[in-house]
Amino acid sequence: MSQPPRAHRAHRGERNGDNRHYRDSHDDRRPSTDRSSSRPPYYPREADSPPKHAREAPRVEHQQSKCTYICSRRGIVLICSVLTNSLVLICVVAAQMVTSGMSSAAGLGGFNINSNFNLQGTELQKVRELDMQYSQMRAPGIYGGIAFSLTLGVLSLLFVVSGSKPPHLMSKKLLYGALVFQALGAAAYVVAVGLYLHFIIGVNATDVCQQRERLYARNGYTWMSCNVSGADAAVALFGLITAILYTAGTVLTIRTIRGVRRYLQERKDRSRSRPMRAEITSV
Repeated sequence: MSQPPRAHRAHRGERNGDNRHYRDSHDDRRPSTDRSSSRPPYYPREADSPPKHAREAPRVEHQQSKCTYICSRRGIVLICSVLTNSLVLICVVAAQMVTSGMSSAAGLGGFNINSNFNLQGTELQKVRELDMQYSQMRAPGIYGGIAFSLTLGVLSLLFVVSGSKPPHLMSKKLLYGALVFQALGAAAYVVAVGLYLHFIIGVNATDVCQQRERLYARNGYTWMSCNVSGADAAVALFGLITAILYTAGTVLTIRTIRGVRRYLQERKDRSRSRPMRAEITSV
């Protein structure tokens, strides 16, 4: 009689088993962070901070910026104009040396005139005098060509060196100076080439050049003529190429100035919109 009935004990055992099952299932539903205490805690603020390699990236870009901006399209055109100015200078000097005849050959000291030229006596003296007169007549052309090409080449090199900064960080005077210089340089080279050819043709049409040509041709030297020489033609060719380069540089500089204006205007608009947003948020 003191023992409870079996049905009541079985019912209580099933109820206790259900409670144990519920606790076990509830323990299984707990997050894994409670069970694994060895895992380091999560800090969400570290995700906002950039990694170290991202912070060091602008330094590498800043070191390569000078070559990047010098080798832009505008800089490459200016570098090519420096090279063509050098070629014009070389061709002007070469033209003077080639057309000077025996006087230039004697000045170089590479050979003996009496043994290499079939000229003697009065003819030799006459050729020397004509060569001297012809060289003096061509002197303004060579001096003007050297001064002109050297000046424009040095100025072009200075503008190349000054373009090592981004366009929006350069002074406006420098950009407008490059624009005016290239525009005037293109027009000046076209005019200079025309004047140079007109001057050379005028010198070759004189009696001094005609007598000189006949004396050389009489002794078999037909290469000394009064036509425009190949070196003079090269001067005109490289001069026109330089004018084309300056024209292209003018167009690129105009586009650069417009881009800088647009960039500065957009940056000014963004700076104006920031205070307005701050006032709206404060209200």
